[in-house]
Amino acid sequence: MTIAHALRHAGIAALLCAACALPALAQATTPAAPEPAASAPAGTRSAFQIRPVDDAWRAALPREAHAATQAWLDRLPADVQARSNAYFEGGYWLQLWNFLLGLAVSAVLLWGRPSTAVRDWARHKVKRLALADGVYGGFFAFAGWALSLPLTIYQGFMREHNYGMATQNFGAWFCEQLVMLAISVVMTALVVALLYAVIRRAGERWWLWGTVAMGALMCVALVLAPVYIDPLFNTYKPVEDGAIKREVIAMAQANGVPADNVYVFDASRQTTRVSANVSGLFGTAAVRLNDNLLRRSSESEIRAVMAHEIGHYALNHIPKMLLQFGLVIAAGFLFSDWAMRGLLARWGQRWRVAGVGDVGTLPLLTAVFSVYMFAATPITNTIIRTNEVEADLWGLNLAREPMGEAEVLLKLVEYRKADPGPIEEFVFFDHPSARTRIYNAMRWREQMLQ
Repeated sequence: MTIAHALRHAGIAALLCAACALPALAQATTPAAPEPAASAPAGTRSAFQIRPVDDAWRAALPREAHAATQAWLDRLPADVQARSNAYFEGGYWLQLWNFLLGLAVSAVLLWGRPSTAVRDWARHKVKRLALADGVYGGFFAFAGWALSLPLTIYQGFMREHNYGMATQNFGAWFCEQLVMLAISVVMTALVVALLYAVIRRAGERWWLWGTVAMGALMCVALVLAPVYIDPLFNTYKPVEDGAIKREVIAMAQANGVPADNVYVFDASRQTTRVSANVSGLFGTAAVRLNDNLLRRSSESEIRAVMAHEIGHYALNHIPKMLLQFGLVIAAGFLFSDWAMRGLLARWGQRWRVAGVGDVGTLPLLTAVFSVYMFAATPITNTIIRTNEVEADLWGLNLAREPMGEAEVLLKLVEYRKADPGPIEEFVFFDHPSARTRIYNAMRWREQMLQ
């Protein structure tokens, strides 16, 4: 689980998704649901089933890309596709409910007296204004978390169990939520203190310098998260020596990833999904895969997945996405400045806030930035989706495993709709659909393996 996900449930998602979403970008993965295996630990098997095939089926697979893609998708039973579609399409509504709940939380804090009472108390007790702003930011994170907890429980625990993708009991899951709450309180306090100091100092140009500050925080988060945050939720240890480890390290080092080891983490504690990533920035870059992937996937599938992840690093997707999301943030802050000034002119006295530089406007800033980010969802999804396509093609050229990649991508259908319409994919998919990605793999196969 990423920092961005934790902050999303802290009630300050739209404002801080930009500041803290890059750990998610650095860990852009190609996850897939595992196939049941005799060695799988209790509680980690999935009901998701793909029709098995043998080498004869693979040998008879049509060479033409469209026909081959359809052959792969035909292995999905109708009930599997129906379940996948229900899960993923339900996520569309959850995006809306999370957005509306975020607005409601902001409204409660903006119109309610406890919010400004905490601001006034912090200013009275803490001499430095930036520290007082940080105290208010921590309160804001906690209040948002508490008010959104029922939806968090449904979305993060009940729904995942209903679809057979979670392995934790409620106690273990909730303990992790408390850890994420602590992280979000601390990080929100730091971000709010920095951002409002910038707003007061920069004046009307705060949106520009605020973007610079958020970009700096994203870089810090990318460097620190793999080292200090991720180990709070999972145990990381080197993969045992063997062919897979040697091949992954060779691919990584041959393509500029500064890694001399491959790490496995115990994701089966939380989920049945398979995933891997090349995370971190500068000296913290590390090649990591979860125990589900290592235990239940073939060597060709693992090579395909890890080549994709190495592609993210080799193609400089992290710095590129820092710049791309920086532009998104800048436009969002500019919109927020315009909207806040108009709303404060009308309601500022009722809300008991003095202006844009008053930390009491944090609920308002979060609300208007949320509106912007919600409207910009197709743009942010396209940024990520485009990079995923590039990493797919890089991975194919590196690992030369189109069949292994197609097999992994087929398993993605457990939780991602396989065959959406073009508008649906453009709006809602931050990764290409299974059909799109398998077609790209089969097109590569058609052209390169003649």
